[in-house]
Amino acid sequence: MISIIMGSESDFPIMQETAQTLDSFSIRYEIKILSAHRTPEAVRRYVKASEKKGIKVFITGAGGAAHLPGVIASYTTLPVIGVPLGSELKGLDSLLSIVQMPKGVPVATMAIGKPGAINAAILAGEILALSDKKVRERLQAERKRMAQEVLNKSKSLRTKRRNQ
Repeated sequence: MISIIMGSESDFPIMQETAQTLDSFSIRYEIKILSAHRTPEAVRRYVKASEKKGIKVFITGAGGAAHLPGVIASYTTLPVIGVPLGSELKGLDSLLSIVQMPKGVPVATMAIGKPGAINAAILAGEILALSDKKVRERLQAERKRMAQEVLNKSKSLRTKRRNQ
């Protein structure tokens, strides 16, 4: 199971992309709103309890100072994936905050916003696929589908050019 955590409700429009992508691969998850700054003790309790109930990967959306992924990583040795969210600086501040973790406390950092939210779900799926054959097969099928889509578009483009 995956845990999706965001610092505030305003992060949900982007982080719902993570949930939808996990749904598409039939990967179970739960979603929480917890703040590294406003509810630090609740974050600690949740992360510790999550390990015991079977969470395998944390996906965290964070904007601004973006401390949430790092705080979660400080409480666990499970994989943590950070998704930088937009802010006054268009997410660059969040990206830099998440990517610049000190040695020994890694956080995998995705792209800013929607692409990062989707890729976070895929990366979490790839981590689960190490020990779950069904998830691996669903990921492989999606890769084949994407490749075929590109080939179809290329063929369509050649046809359009010939007909012009």
